[in-house]
This record gives sequence, C-alpha cells and structure tokens, in this order.
Amino acid sequence: MTEPRPHGSTRPGGRTARTRAAVLAAALEALDTQDFASLTVDLLARRSGVHAATIRRRWRSVEGVISDLLTQHGTATIPIPDTGDLRQDLHAMARAIADFHTAPRNRRLLEGMVAAASRQQGAEEVLREIFARRLRQVAVLLHRAAERGEVPADTDAEGVIAALGAPFYYRLLITRGPLDDELVSSSAETAYLAAVHGVFRTGSTGSTASTDSTDSTGSPNSPDSPAGTGPTTGTGPAAGTVRNGGRGHRAGDEAARPHRSRG
Repeated sequence: MTEPRPHGSTRPGGRTARTRAAVLAAALEALDTQDFASLTVDLLARRSGVHAATIRRRWRSVEGVISDLLTQHGTATIPIPDTGDLRQDLHAMARAIADFHTAPRNRRLLEGMVAAASRQQGAEEVLREIFARRLRQVAVLLHRAAERGEVPADTDAEGVIAALGAPFYYRLLITRGPLDDELVSSSAETAYLAAVHGVFRTGSTGSTASTDSTDSTGSPNSPDSPAGTGPTTGTGPAAGTVRNGGRGHRAGDEAARPHRSRG
C-alpha cells in the first residue's frame, strides 16, 4: 500500500505539473503587490487560469499553496561567502539576508510562511525544515573558521548563524522596521564577537577544564593554547571541528548564550 502524497505534490511532467507551476507562479507574482492576508483561492484561480475547485482539491487553502511554494523555493542553494575571514563572512551573510528581504515579494513570502505555519501543521513542518536546512548550509562558515583557528573547536555553528539572522526576523515580523546598514553591521558584529569569545561553546561531557577562552587581554585564545581551542585543548571535539546544535553546555554557559528558536 502506497502512502498518500501531501497536498499539492505532483508527479513530474504532464497536466498536473503544469497546474502546479501555474498556481505557484500566480501566488509568487501576487506577493509582488499584495500581502498574504489578501490572498484568496479565487484570486489565485483568476491569476493562474486554474479552476478554484481544482486549487481547493489539491491544496485545500491558500496556506496549502504557500506551503508548497516554500517546498519549491526551500531547495535552492544559498551562496556562502568565503573571504577567508569569519568577521567578513558574517558581514557578507548579514548583507545578503538584508538584501533578500528588502524585496517586497520576499518580505511578503516570509510573512506568508509564518502565517501559514500558524494555521496548518504541514506548513509548520515545511517552514521548520527549511530553516533547519538553511542553518546547516550556512554553518560551513563556522567550520572554516574553526579550521583557521578563529573560533573554539566546540562552537555551536548553527547557534551562531541563528544569532546572526534573529535580529532580521525580529525586525521583519515584530517591529516591521527597515533592514538598514546599522542592523547589518550590529548583527554581524554581535554574532562574530560572541563566537570568538566562546559564548557558543558547547563544552564536552566530563570535562573539568576551565571554560574561560580569553586571556588577560581579552583575546579569544591564550598565547599558550593552540589557536581556536583555548585552554580546553584535548577535552572537547578535535580542533577544527565545530559541533552543530551541541547540547553539552557547561554550567554557566547557558546564561551567557542567546536564546534560540527551535526551528
């Protein structure tokens, strides 16, 4: 017995694929000029040339269409900066986030994503997986930084990237302010300084070494320690390896670490 396909899913090719492409294109184009709240099945039917009954049968609702649109766009590969310097990489990534969401279509798509996720479990799961995939992709910035000795080896890579992006989504969805140069700079600098000073260190189970990764001058690494590992060399993961989403926090680290969403 085969499992039923999710609403909106299609076999490649044929009329079904053309119908899906037309409806998703209509939804994306509508977001150029309209907010998610103003989208209706009838509007998508007029724009796409697909009968409203067909849209309701395949996607059930506008939220279902947006969820399918997310699935389509969520597989795109993100260009990852590689300047050879973590600070510059984070600033470039922050600029890319701001530039992407400055476009009205992309900003409204984000709003639609969140609205759909609040109303439909399937959309919520899609949204969570897309953001988790994005974090994993961009976390390579921290892996490279660890190999260069810029951050402690046991840095929570995805945590750093989540901290970089969080101020943008707060601005977009809560305060609805502009994604200006000040936000780009402050977000990148905050994430960078937190990472190099060990705020995102995960620690290692059973370790009794000090959690202080700064020397008396405030530099991230003691002169006597290998670059990027601090005084806990030999007690955590291998140097140059950054853990993703680690959960082995030392006591005292949790209060210093920014709270992060699960998605």
